[in-house]
Amino acid sequence: MAYEAGLIGEHASIVEVRRLIDRVARSAARAVLIYGETGTGKGLIARLVHQQSARAPQPFVDVNCAAIPDQLLESELFGHEKGAFTGAAMRKSGLIETANGGSIFLDEIRDMNLVMQAKLLTVLDTQRMRRVGATAAVDVDVRFIAATNRVLLSEVKAGRFREDLYYRLQVVAINSPPLRERGDDIFVLTDNFLRRLSSRYGRVVRGLSPEARDIFRRYRWPGNVRELENLLERIFILEDDAIILARHLPDRILRDVREMDSPLNSGAPPQGGAPVMMQVPDEPLDYHEVTAAFQAQVIRQALVATEGNLTETAARLGLTRHALRHQMLKLGMA
Repeated sequence: MAYEAGLIGEHASIVEVRRLIDRVARSAARAVLIYGETGTGKGLIARLVHQQSARAPQPFVDVNCAAIPDQLLESELFGHEKGAFTGAAMRKSGLIETANGGSIFLDEIRDMNLVMQAKLLTVLDTQRMRRVGATAAVDVDVRFIAATNRVLLSEVKAGRFREDLYYRLQVVAINSPPLRERGDDIFVLTDNFLRRLSSRYGRVVRGLSPEARDIFRRYRWPGNVRELENLLERIFILEDDAIILARHLPDRILRDVREMDSPLNSGAPPQGGAPVMMQVPDEPLDYHEVTAAFQAQVIRQALVATEGNLTETAARLGLTRHALRHQMLKLGMA
């Protein structure tokens, strides 16, 4: 993906991302945390934070924490001295030292084990690090940009992520929105990718047929912008039409959209038209769990009143059909 492509569009969520990138890049922040589902462009955001900062002339180092085994990660990040372990035939600088003066991007930081999290926190706090097997620490000047596709606070509560590191990273956070929440940006991105692909493949695909456009709008895009780009390139390779038709789309997409139109079947909802009221108990409760249950009850009640018509239900709740579907998925109702 061209680095700027995934962040074009005018939806408020992506405008906010661009604003935050600009502010964070120009700041002295040593740590940045990027949230987002797979394929939303977390790596793109990280690179733009680096490229738009005063650190741009210095290295940008990209590390996928999930792709490096635990036993190798410390040596990869911190380097090692000669003889530090079997096979360490010479001194090796780690990726943190390599990024000195610039930025290091730690993708999927949740997959870093707790011991390494503690070592990383020390570097963040002191801007000093020690190679494996070394007795002396060295100074480093690095901006740490971390990313995750999971809710880190839940990982903290589960004991899988250090609370102190979480709050150290959370000082500056950027949320990369999923494609399904970006409204008509789906078509802005589609047009952008089609222009690029037309230039690459030497033929023009003008856009989407009305039916394909409707499917693009309603599909949930679990793979986000990356899935969209890959789908469009697949169509360029396999099809010859000058416009994208519904029949060009994979069965999984057509099936997903058909399932979205199926009536909800999640048990008997509350009857009647009065607003749902919930009793707040005296004992401690999980706020998010209770509010989610309340939202689900409101949606079920509206579905009963409309006999399962999603479009009318969305209108009654002041939502778009797309937003209603997303909320139902989030609540485990579809």
